[in-house]
Amino acid sequence: MQNLLQEISNRCFLSPELQQRIINDFEVKEVKRGEKILIQGNRANSLYFIEKGILHSYYYLDDKQISSWFYSEKHFITSWYSFYAQKQSFEEIECLEDGVLYQISHKDYQKLIADFPPFGNFARLLAEEMLTFIDEFSKGWSFLSAKEKYELLLHYFPDIELRVKLGYIASFLGVSQETLSRLRAKT
Repeated sequence: MQNLLQEISNRCFLSPELQQRIINDFEVKEVKRGEKILIQGNRANSLYFIEKGILHSYYYLDDKQISSWFYSEKHFITSWYSFYAQKQSFEEIECLEDGVLYQISHKDYQKLIADFPPFGNFARLLAEEMLTFIDEFSKGWSFLSAKEKYELLLHYFPDIELRVKLGYIASFLGVSQETLSRLRAKT
């Protein structure tokens, strides 16, 4: 819980009252490797904070699984579109390792925002950070070579190859596993 409280306090003032509500409203959830915390077509009713583990978001295109991102410790995760719009998710989220998450429902998240203006500031900043990152990443990604994409991924997740199947990494980069092997040999 300390990591969660620290990440929130990095973005807003945590009064003792707000801290207690966060402790009460975020539930600990132990997850197993292979467990899906969101299924395509369902609504993302929860926001998660990763205490331990790595998670993978992906979608299907022509029955092929396409990796969209990886999230690890000290990151928040949900299907951002689905959580904020409260619409069906077009992606799935799967645990790639056994882990520990802190979970808050959309309803409780909105109540925290309404009850504690500093938490509303946290929520706004988190949304801005995610929007900025997704926008910057998606626009820049289109113009990068496979090698540059691989190097950028390693920049964000230096230990990703130790924690994620190479097939998922290849899918994320939009290359075959053979091409990924060549990229890895050159780096």
